[in-house]
Amino acid sequence: MSYFDNAATSYPKPDEVYSVLIETMRNKGGNPGRGSHRIAIEAFRAVYETRVKLAKLFNIDDPLRIAFTQNATMSLNFAIKGVLEKGDHVITTSLEHNSVLRPLFSMEEQKKIDLTIVEADYQGLISLDDIEKSIQENTKAIVITHASNLTGTIIPIEKIGEIAKKHGIILIVDASQSAGILEIDVDKMNIGILCFTGHKSLFGPQGTGGIYLRKGVEIKPLMEGGSGSHSKLKRQPQEMPDLLECGTLNAPGIAALGAGVDFILKTGMENIRKHEDEITEVFIKGVKGIEGVRVYGPETGKRTPVVALNIGDIDPAELSAILDEEYDIAVRPGMHCAPLVHKSIGTYETGAVRFSFGYFNTAKEITEAITAVKEISDFYRDK
Repeated sequence: MSYFDNAATSYPKPDEVYSVLIETMRNKGGNPGRGSHRIAIEAFRAVYETRVKLAKLFNIDDPLRIAFTQNATMSLNFAIKGVLEKGDHVITTSLEHNSVLRPLFSMEEQKKIDLTIVEADYQGLISLDDIEKSIQENTKAIVITHASNLTGTIIPIEKIGEIAKKHGIILIVDASQSAGILEIDVDKMNIGILCFTGHKSLFGPQGTGGIYLRKGVEIKPLMEGGSGSHSKLKRQPQEMPDLLECGTLNAPGIAALGAGVDFILKTGMENIRKHEDEITEVFIKGVKGIEGVRVYGPETGKRTPVVALNIGDIDPAELSAILDEEYDIAVRPGMHCAPLVHKSIGTYETGAVRFSFGYFNTAKEITEAITAVKEISDFYRDK
């Protein structure tokens, strides 16, 4: 199968990710931070080593400022509900995933916060001026994606970080689609909270993710329980990472995530990005010349390897099924948990089909996908 659903979950993973996952379960199966015996210590060490690797990747001075979660959705809920208080104003954009929108909408409906949504244009591009003009006296945070999961639009986080710093606002970044393929420097970008998942471009397994909290940013824990430290306290320890980590961690998954980060550091993020950019550009150029095909999003070079399209009036679900059953090609149809992006690009009523490429996709697969799109378009046009 040609797997073009990497924006949902990267597949396949580097071989070492599978190896480390199994090896950790077999030989480091203790509970990290919950014992002084050898197996528990080895599990703790595996978890800590992954913190160090992620800190290197994101230019984080103190690895202990990273707490592990199940995914970016959990991290974003921690960030949004743990930082915002009654009366706060928040700025976000129409490019956001529901993991940002739903917590914000929920708090707005409960009249806890005021919310401003900055609209993207038909290409999925955001105006920095619109963001700065939206700032009010009570603006507490800007919550924004680094890259759209539908249009692939790359947001200039460093420039938004400058705006946030200028106005004393917390910048909360959803790095679900960018961690592992785009440079993230929490200091240079003035990121207050970074939320990321492990199972996409970091090549980790599902059920892994994390949140970085800059020193000085205050957050209330949404979960409390065993932390392996300060057990006599009546409340959750206030030090990171225990503040946001309670219960048993997914040590095998976290260790395997570390192997994914190792692969990125060894291969070179610039080499991964170069390959993905090249095959994305070939695909876009190939399908844009096909009659009836509409491609959404910005120009190549300004996007991640994510391409949303429609062919004529073919229902996206039907198109996805044809690609799967007739061509052995895996894509994602529908709304992609990002309804406001579809409104911005004009596909809210129909949805779209998303092709999302990864490092392990080949030029041959791209050529075959272009051929498939053309054959389907020709067939439906001739009916």
